[in-house]
Amino acid sequence: MDASASRPLRQWADLPGPRTWPLVGNALQVRPERLHRDLETWAQDYGPVYRLQIGPIRVLVLGDHEQAQAVLKARPELYSRPNHLRNIARDMGLPLGVFIAEGAEWQAQRRMVMASFAPQHVRAYLPALQRVAHRLRRRWLQAAEQQQPIDLHEDLMRFTVDVIAGLAFGAEVQTIDGGEDVIQRHLNAIFPALYRRLVAVVPYWRWMQLPQDRQLARSLVSVRAAIDDFIVEARLRLKLDPQRREHPPNLLEAMIMAAEATPEANQPALTDDDIAANVMTMLLAGEDTTAHTLAWLLHLLSQHPDKLARAQQEVEAALAQHGLGTPAQLDALPYLDACINETMRLKPVAPYLVSEATCDTVIGQVQVPAGMQVWCLMRRDCLANAHFPDATTFRPERWLSDGSEDAEAPAAAKRVSMPFGAGPRICPGRYLALMEMKVFLTMLLSSFEVSSVGRADGQPVDEVMGFVMMPEPMQMRLRPRAAASQQQQRQSA
Repeated sequence: MDASASRPLRQWADLPGPRTWPLVGNALQVRPERLHRDLETWAQDYGPVYRLQIGPIRVLVLGDHEQAQAVLKARPELYSRPNHLRNIARDMGLPLGVFIAEGAEWQAQRRMVMASFAPQHVRAYLPALQRVAHRLRRRWLQAAEQQQPIDLHEDLMRFTVDVIAGLAFGAEVQTIDGGEDVIQRHLNAIFPALYRRLVAVVPYWRWMQLPQDRQLARSLVSVRAAIDDFIVEARLRLKLDPQRREHPPNLLEAMIMAAEATPEANQPALTDDDIAANVMTMLLAGEDTTAHTLAWLLHLLSQHPDKLARAQQEVEAALAQHGLGTPAQLDALPYLDACINETMRLKPVAPYLVSEATCDTVIGQVQVPAGMQVWCLMRRDCLANAHFPDATTFRPERWLSDGSEDAEAPAAAKRVSMPFGAGPRICPGRYLALMEMKVFLTMLLSSFEVSSVGRADGQPVDEVMGFVMMPEPMQMRLRPRAAASQQQQRQSA
């Protein structure tokens, strides 16, 4: 008999946790821009299972990766996105795409989104990814030859904006070359507003509108209008060119084709509103997350020259042997994979994930009533020496199975580190994100020597929470590699 089954269940009120204040609970003890760090610090003080209260919201915090995985795998039956998130999204007029939707609506949208992110579609996007990377390379060669510092955040966001816009709509926005994407300018107002409202103790916007709230409303209207136009144009392209229906060249057309498929039993038919909601979700999620991960990766590589040199050598060898023009060739870069996985272990853009119990249940011998929020700390065990030797050190080799580390280490690492989540609601765009990062890294490592990556004042780079976890603004300095400089001169001539 399982001994744990005979132990009495614990109640939320009996758990350890930081002392609450009247009415506000622990809300005034957390710093929104450092919320993930506060949660991890409390886990050190009170253990892997503790209680928290944000205003009237009672929270069960889980720091154990196995318990977190159990919660994520039990979605959507036992856990869902919190009602608090859906209510705020509705207040904002933010359409409920697959990230927020629940029930049959989520299942139908998930089918459409997964079809558009199918590996055969993602592999077909590689030439478009490489064109965007080439434009960034040209911009950075100019900066490197002029010995100018690069605003890493701005340029990585330009890269991901051009990629996502191109893949989403088949549109060449070319912000890398100095253009301005109107959609992106409005998107920049949405994520910060969503996070501000999520951590607000009082929903003031229901009674009064500040200037930033009025700007948010205008931004949402502008983005939705632009997306509606793109949907109309995509439907026209599909009508004029039937071959596009067999092999959709961008995610929007793939979504339209999936939406037109016969719905499964008990699932609603999909509408243009559903398509627009998921295009916006992709734009919001696909831009920041990839850009921040790449920024962290470049910073970590710059701090470990031996790791940077090994990654560069792998890219050079692959280029000399067979090139890097196909998805299969990109997949055959194990050390680059290891660097990406190690970065996401140390610096996950989602260091905690929030769910809400849909019914009375039990997790970690704790009684969880319906409606209680469960916050899963996704990084706590990733930074524990019990799971990763020398856990806080950037060591990509731990992800390899080539004999340089314990042969079982990569499989064990994947059970603990879950940067894309787990279970049925795992991130549908994970394969595209990994391919996008590899295309960027092969461009960078084959064309440049990285001189430095860090804050302009030389101080350590800190983590900032703003719906996703990001680094403080950084500058990067590059030197052109001789071969890259010569190639640029030939192309200019």
